[in-house]
Amino acid sequence: MKTSRMSVFVFILILGMSNSAFGQQSIRDKTFGNTDKEIAEIREKNGEVLAPDSYGKAMEFYQKADEEFRKGRNLDEVRKRLKQVENYLLRCRETIKVAEVALAKTITARNDAISAGAAKFADESWQNAETKFLEATGKLEKGDGKSAKSKGGEAESLFRRAELAAIKTNFLTPAWTLLEKADRAKVEKNADKTLNKARELAKLSEDLLRQNRYDNTEARNNAQRAKYEAAHAIYLNEQITRFKDADMTFEDVYLISEKPIEKIGESLGVTTEFDKGLEEPTNAIIEKINETKSNLKRALQIIEKRNNEIAELEQKVKDMEGQLGNLTATEQSLRDVLEKKRQREAIISEVSSMFTNDEGRVLRDRENIIIRLYGLTFGVGQSVIEPRFFSLLTKVQNSLKKFPASSIVIEGHTDAQGSAEQNRKLSEDRANAVKQYLVANMGLSQDRIQSVGYGESRPIESNETKEGRAKNRRIDVVIIPSWAQDSAGM
Repeated sequence: MKTSRMSVFVFILILGMSNSAFGQQSIRDKTFGNTDKEIAEIREKNGEVLAPDSYGKAMEFYQKADEEFRKGRNLDEVRKRLKQVENYLLRCRETIKVAEVALAKTITARNDAISAGAAKFADESWQNAETKFLEATGKLEKGDGKSAKSKGGEAESLFRRAELAAIKTNFLTPAWTLLEKADRAKVEKNADKTLNKARELAKLSEDLLRQNRYDNTEARNNAQRAKYEAAHAIYLNEQITRFKDADMTFEDVYLISEKPIEKIGESLGVTTEFDKGLEEPTNAIIEKINETKSNLKRALQIIEKRNNEIAELEQKVKDMEGQLGNLTATEQSLRDVLEKKRQREAIISEVSSMFTNDEGRVLRDRENIIIRLYGLTFGVGQSVIEPRFFSLLTKVQNSLKKFPASSIVIEGHTDAQGSAEQNRKLSEDRANAVKQYLVANMGLSQDRIQSVGYGESRPIESNETKEGRAKNRRIDVVIIPSWAQDSAGM
């Protein structure tokens, strides 16, 4: 009997401890949730390297807040500490925007070096470049633009060297090694076309690297493809040899080739029939995948919208927690907040309905509104707005009138074809052309509207497809409404 009572007591004790731990985690999520989300967004934008001082300060205060929470300190004190974190994260965002323009070429070189695997395959060169880059961003953060530009140029050269070394180590040397292996295995007997393609790509990559150009994208891509095609040729030789040894017929080979497509079709619920070849079932599978991707994108947009609404409401709840003693005032304040939110959402919905899917889409970036003009296009290498787009820009003007006292940023973007510097300049010219058109037709003051060109640095789709490149060539009209500016000022 005593044993039974003791077991019940232990169970109740464990249950109480579990509930306590769960409650503690729930309080932490509620207290730190918004700050954690902010930090994740800053990290995605490379805040650690583009705004090292502000980011470091933010993390210092975050660790203090976390420590105070774990020690059971007053939540108001923890929130004050987190407010300091958010202030530094706001500085991070501002510095990142400046760095993305002032150090655009260096950032592009760094991204190319990362793509080549420089951190792994050219460790010493990469570390030297990264050190110099942090010096540049540190100077920029302190307002020393001249020194930042100078050090950024040095970092750019170092990143290009690291990229070059990594391409040779990561792609080109393995490609030649595989080609030598293919020669020893006499792969040309069964896969000479694929093998020759690999040799041509490796030779082309080697020639491009020997020219010591600043843009090694093509060389890297060719080296990577050469490595793949060499391995592909070796695989084909092994398979064809196996087919021959097994005395397989062409029918056997065709039936084997149909199996993977049939298997993919089954997993997607697509019926695959091969009486007219492989193309029709392949196209049916692609169509199904595109439909699924489209549905997923819509679902993610709905989730993002709901998450934004939840985050806004959670923030309002936090702001009202200290006013629980005065319910009447609190309820009225909440009504006011919700009414303003309803009015804002109605305006954004009205603006969104102005544009067809071919003309553009209205998106949200936190408090900012983005009008993504898919329908505004330019001639190749041109930045002149053609008259046929005046009606679309009239819709933009009508949209901007819905947000009086807002700030406006016209962003130009291109695909990845051509050099990064040419793309940046072209995107800047196109953004400026739209800015000048709006200034001339709306009487906007120059200090209310800005234009910036990001070139190829901010793709929204893959540059490997024609459709993706078309989506990346775009003008984004970013509206920073007055309520967002008031919130930032607070």
